Amino acid sequence: MRGDASLPHGPVTFVVGKEEQRIEHVSKNLLCVRSEYYGKMFGIGMKERDAAEITVPKTDLASFTAFIDYLCTDQLDLGEGEGEQARRALVLRELAQMYQVPRLELLCAQALQESVGPASAVPLLEAAHTTGDGRLLAQCRRYVADNAAEVRASGGVEQLRDLGVAKGLLGDALDQVAELKMGAARTAAGRRAAPA
Repeated sequence: MRGDASLPHGPVTFVVGKEEQRIEHVSKNLLCVRSEYYGKMFGIGMKERDAAEITVPKTDLASFTAFIDYLCTDQLDLGEGEGEQARRALVLRELAQMYQVPRLELLCAQALQESVGPASAVPLLEAAHTTGDGRLLAQCRRYVADNAAEVRASGGVEQLRDLGVAKGLLGDALDQVAELKMGAARTAAGRRAAPA
C-alpha cells in the first residue's frame, strides 16, 4: 500500500443484505491490495472509485463482515458450532470466488473438508452438488456410506432436499449392498471349496 499513487484513498461503507445493514469505514486501498475485484472496482476511471457507499444485496451481514474482517486481518472466523461453521465456510467460499480472493477460497475449501460429520454431511453433499465441488462431493458421499447409522441418527437423511443427491445416495447404498452380497458369496464359496 506504499508508493502506489494509483491506489484510492479514503474509506468506503458497505450496505449489506435486504436489511441494508452497514459495515462502515473500510479502507479502499487495503481492499484493492487484498482483492483483485476491488482493485478493479476502485481503479482509475471507475465510478466506484469515489463512492462512499457500496451496496452488497445478496449476502448476510455476518458472512460479509467475516469476509471484510478476513481482508483486513488475514484471520478466518467461521463462527461457532459445527453447522454454523460449515454454512459460513460455504458462503465465504462463494464470496471469495466472487471477489477474487484465492487464498480465502482455499481456506474455506479446507474448512469444509474438515467439517464433514454426521450432522453436516448431507447439507454439505447437497452444497457440493449444487456448486460442482467434486472433491467435497466425493468426500461427503464416502462419509455417508461409511457412517450411515450416525448420519441417519443425526437427522441428516431428513435434511435431504435435492432429488438428484437422493438418487446418488441410493445408488451408493445399492452398490454397497451388491459388494456385501458378492463378498458373502465369495466367503461361502471359499468355505465349500475348503477341504474338510
